[in-house]
Amino acid sequence: MSGRMPSDRGRWMAIDWGERRIGLAISDPAGIIASPAGVIVRRAGKRAPVAELVRRSEALEARGVVMGLPLDGNGDETPRSIECRRVAAELARRTALPVTLVDERYTTASALRGVREGGGNTRDRKQDVDALAAAVLLQQAMRMSELPTVDPAADPASPGDGATPSA
Repeated sequence: MSGRMPSDRGRWMAIDWGERRIGLAISDPAGIIASPAGVIVRRAGKRAPVAELVRRSEALEARGVVMGLPLDGNGDETPRSIECRRVAAELARRTALPVTLVDERYTTASALRGVREGGGNTRDRKQDVDALAAAVLLQQAMRMSELPTVDPAADPASPGDGATPSA
């Protein structure tokens, strides 16, 4: 671990990592309210869009990044969680922002439930759901008292290199 997320929060950006789309959310300047901030569409077979994530963090004036960690149902690592660890370490290197990993299990289910409860059709709103899942993740992170950050110099394949608190 290289540190902690800033306690005076400011704007945090959340990333909900998906195979086809990456949902984004941003908090208000006080770090209290999370709002969806769009998606990045991934192209099959292409590298992770780290440069675009860096651009979005700058455009959104983020002071920290909360990245969802897609663990399996038992809380164990998955190939996607290892990819997320690598991307988180790369984001920390490229932006010099604090980056934390937070267990993202059930954030998409919460987002889907929210759309359905609002009377929406989830089939036609996949991009909205991905951004909303990032907002759910960010709300969870903002409620946590401790958010250790990823050490950009650590081996991203090692689960002990970053935070994995769950809500």
